[in-house]
Amino acid sequence: MTDQTTGRADETADPRDSELERLYQAAQLYYEQGATQAEIAKQLQVSRPSISRMLSDARSLGIVDIRVRRPAPSDMGRLRQQLVNELGLEAVYLAPGDQSGRLGPGLAPPTKQALENANLRAGDTMLIASGETTYALAQHRLGDFSGVVIAPTVGGQAEPDPWHQTNEVVRAFTASSGGYPHYLFAPSMPSEALLDALQDDPGYRRIVDDWNRAQVALVGVGAPPRTRKSIARSVPRGHPNVMKAAGDVCLAFFDGAGHEINFPGNERMVRIPGSSLQSVPTRIAVAVGTEKAISVLTAARSGWFNVLVTDEETARAITRAL
Repeated sequence: MTDQTTGRADETADPRDSELERLYQAAQLYYEQGATQAEIAKQLQVSRPSISRMLSDARSLGIVDIRVRRPAPSDMGRLRQQLVNELGLEAVYLAPGDQSGRLGPGLAPPTKQALENANLRAGDTMLIASGETTYALAQHRLGDFSGVVIAPTVGGQAEPDPWHQTNEVVRAFTASSGGYPHYLFAPSMPSEALLDALQDDPGYRRIVDDWNRAQVALVGVGAPPRTRKSIARSVPRGHPNVMKAAGDVCLAFFDGAGHEINFPGNERMVRIPGSSLQSVPTRIAVAVGTEKAISVLTAARSGWFNVLVTDEETARAITRAL
């Protein structure tokens, strides 16, 4: 340090003070301002490895005090059990907080656990539905499904959005998690002539066989159509019956009592019959969003699924709707 009156260096200054000040600057930039180590290195004109060492020294000298606090106990266990009891489900898997903005990464861990507990083996069949949630999940590795047949629950070959194209959901799932894909080359609502022709198509008959022999189904739960931004193009969302629907599972729209509703072309929909779906031993529904609370509640009580994967925010909304 320089004496302002004489212009000479202050011989009493401790060189360690200068080093400690630099450690403080590095720590303050990193921990309080959120600067990267590369940015700090550039500002202090030192190498990137030097910043790592300086941050370590700052901790050891007490310039930085890091504390680890145990989080407050969560009541997710109680919430999970309440849903099991009130909805008559076999199991509920919860992700913390609100995962509606991160469907894939937020819901993949509990979905993977639900699928692991289903104990699928080579030669078994798993069905997967279309939808934004299942499409997002299909991009993540949800386990090892080698030797397991993965088949779609609905048609949708002509849909413009990839999450409504059931073959794309199946392809993405098998690409990330393994399995043997079966594809359904049909729109969700074919013409009468095409529907008749499908009955003799070997590929379609194979899918129908998959529907009848599946051990597991992974499906979504659609919100009430009047609240949705995205819906299969074949669904006449303006029809009065559709507008008052409480939601849908695999394009089977149901009313407030959980009963399927009719609308023009409903009889031509290419989808797993409701009775076949409800006969699948393990039916895992993955759904988040407070706008789906009534949809999930109604579908669960009506037997559309028996295992639920959701997040804490949605679970609380469902309990408020009980």
